[in-house]
Amino acid sequence: MMKRAITKRMSVAAVGGVLLAGVAGAAFAEEQVGDGNDVDVSVTIEDANPGVLAMSVAGTSSALAEDGSTATVRQFTGTLPTVTVTDTRTAEEIPDGAYWWVEGTASAFTGDAGQAPIGAENLGWVPALLNDDGSGAVAEGDNVAPALDETEAPNNVGLEGRELLAMAVTSEEAIGSWQANAGLVLQVPVDTAPGSYSSTLTLSLFE
Repeated sequence: MMKRAITKRMSVAAVGGVLLAGVAGAAFAEEQVGDGNDVDVSVTIEDANPGVLAMSVAGTSSALAEDGSTATVRQFTGTLPTVTVTDTRTAEEIPDGAYWWVEGTASAFTGDAGQAPIGAENLGWVPALLNDDGSGAVAEGDNVAPALDETEAPNNVGLEGRELLAMAVTSEEAIGSWQANAGLVLQVPVDTAPGSYSSTLTLSLFE
């Protein structure tokens, strides 16, 4: 109760001060002396938001389902969420000779019940450019097959290392937005222990 009473008194004092100031101001007469003078005020506001090169991914997970297994190899397939690279820079903001590219690399698949891990070399992909305009400004990476697919040697190295998803020939020619994804293929021996496994596929944009 005491705190509310103090607050109220302070408010009244402030209102009283405004009223007194208003009364005093009304006692003065205003008279302009001479003609008025105009001053033109101008300002130039530079662009505070220069263009940027950025990457986004449409999702954070991809579930693989069995498809195309044989008597000796079990195969699981899925799709990488759409990867979008957007460049909002002007040609003047892009360094001479610059180009960008997106790489992917996977970790080993680990089991949820202590199963032996499945090496990342067993996961491959087939990159695809989704909005190819025919200009050749952006190209998709090469297919990378799983290690067990010996028919694709020497490209059967999987995603154990850094593999190309897509790249721009030059950044200046690729201004705008580009989308790519990839078909994912996991191949494991038929005697692989059953259970749930998970891997992390890391995507990185470089220029």
